[in-house]
Amino acid sequence: MAKDLFATLDLNLLRTFLILSQELNMRKASERLFVSQPAISQALQKLRNHFDDELFIKVHHGLKATPFSEELAENIHPYLDGLSSILNKSENFQPSELQQTLKIALAPQVLTCLSGALFHEIREQAPNVDLQLFNWSISTFDELIKGKLDIAINYDYDKVSKELLASNLMTVTGCVIIRNDHPIKKHVATPYDFEGYELASLIIPGWNSNKSLASEVLQHLDIEHKVGFRSELPMALIDVIQHTDMYFPSTSLFPTHQYSGLRRIDLALGDIPLNYPIYSYYHQRHKKNPLHTWLNQLITDLLLEAHH
Repeated sequence: MAKDLFATLDLNLLRTFLILSQELNMRKASERLFVSQPAISQALQKLRNHFDDELFIKVHHGLKATPFSEELAENIHPYLDGLSSILNKSENFQPSELQQTLKIALAPQVLTCLSGALFHEIREQAPNVDLQLFNWSISTFDELIKGKLDIAINYDYDKVSKELLASNLMTVTGCVIIRNDHPIKKHVATPYDFEGYELASLIIPGWNSNKSLASEVLQHLDIEHKVGFRSELPMALIDVIQHTDMYFPSTSLFPTHQYSGLRRIDLALGDIPLNYPIYSYYHQRHKKNPLHTWLNQLITDLLLEAHH
């Protein structure tokens, strides 16, 4: 009679297995599970004996999963996520009763307008929560998958892992930010009005790391231009445009009212769309989690308030 691999398995070992399959590193896995490395080694040996497979092979940079291990991780992940959602579900969710750390990553254009308001609103509704805000990075999606982040906010991405959900929060429109005494005096302008001026571009890691989207639009329109400055730091861009004739392609989220030396110019681009949806990204296991439902609504409300 074939061995019943499910009935004879300690399900706690499956969590260790999944963390190892994500990290491929004994030390990092032990840190995430809050156990010692020897405990991870013991759990791995039990898993090897149970499945009669090496599961992970030591390599120079850590561990490499066997083909059986890769297939096993892919197949069981959705089931453990579903079990997690069921066990964590609460019909009487109260933010005021939360006592945990919330880790949220924000794209720089969102961080600029939202960070302070988000802190104050969460502090008011969930006073016992330890809020940690992070700038969006090229590893943000990976950190969401591994449970190192709770939720992240950015523009739309073409390729997102099937393990993650994307929820449309709102749509913003493109505009240009310049200094108050900039030579261009219009309130509504076309890209042709900026010909001859350098542009300052915000870098959003993983979204426009190697290109300026504004530059692509100008190139498409055959408008001569030059990217004079790029940075991941909004404050660096703000400082540059306050003291030069550069212009900063941004969105209606930019808090112009907070900077007396800056003003906004709306854009008219004819048939070129200027709408940019803002999304929240989080793991599939949180699909029906009331905490994430609350966070999505709270962030949406704050974005709408900042937008107007």
